[in-house]
Amino acid sequence: MSDRAALAAFLRARREALQPEDVGLPRGRRRRTGGLRREEVAALCAMSADYYARLEQPRGPHPSEQMLAVLARGLRLSLEERDLLFRLAGHASPRRVRRGDHINPGMMRILDRLQDTPAQVVNQVGETLRQTHPAVALLGDGTAYTGLARSAHYRWFTDPAARLPHPESDHAEHSRLLVADLHGARTRDGDDSRAAELVDALNRRSAEFARIWRERPVLGPQCGVKRFRHPAVGTLELHCQTLVDPDQSQRLVVYTATPGTESHTALRLLSLLPARDDRTACHTEGAGPVIDV
Repeated sequence: MSDRAALAAFLRARREALQPEDVGLPRGRRRRTGGLRREEVAALCAMSADYYARLEQPRGPHPSEQMLAVLARGLRLSLEERDLLFRLAGHASPRRVRRGDHINPGMMRILDRLQDTPAQVVNQVGETLRQTHPAVALLGDGTAYTGLARSAHYRWFTDPAARLPHPESDHAEHSRLLVADLHGARTRDGDDSRAAELVDALNRRSAEFARIWRERPVLGPQCGVKRFRHPAVGTLELHCQTLVDPDQSQRLVVYTATPGTESHTALRLLSLLPARDDRTACHTEGAGPVIDV
């Protein structure tokens, strides 16, 4: 059974505890009280302000599990707070598998402060969870895939189009990096994990993956200088930095350019571009988008 009054109070308390700076919003001079406004939370959760307001009053509809997951992310809830939110709404707490779909609040706070920079959060099996606007303009919408294809690792070995943007001379090295990344995730997460599901599927579908998997490669350095060819801003040479979550289930990948270079100027222009609808927004020098691992 749901407890609408307790749910409303919890949502209101979490909203009032969040500051605009926590979610990358300007404070503004006319803000008289602390915390976020209802319409700001609604915007963060991609829902109507009226819907969210009715949840807080409380007179709103019974939120689904999908809507609760969106609220948990928008309000930057910890896993414990997310579980409580589900229980207050009358749902069982989500099973805590190490799939990494719920972004750590600290990771979200960092990402919120990088809105003028190509940055994205990916989980341990290469599924894109969140991107800044410049990241979508640069790399395309990595969140648009479903099923096993959510994983860039899976697409690389099962969809020939995934390799077209990359120089053929880089394919072997890239394949090995992706297999090594999945090997690490499979070792950490065990048999009942998303990584194990992907490994089993790829061993059946890709002879190349199966061959490399038998070698048990170990992951080395993943990010360095990467070159991109973007249709609007031209060629960019970017540095890739990765911040790994403490439990190693998520990574924040950030692309920067050396100040004073043409790439730095081009990177700043990305924040002014509309988000690309296609999933292949940019091209590596001589090929196409980089799949992060």
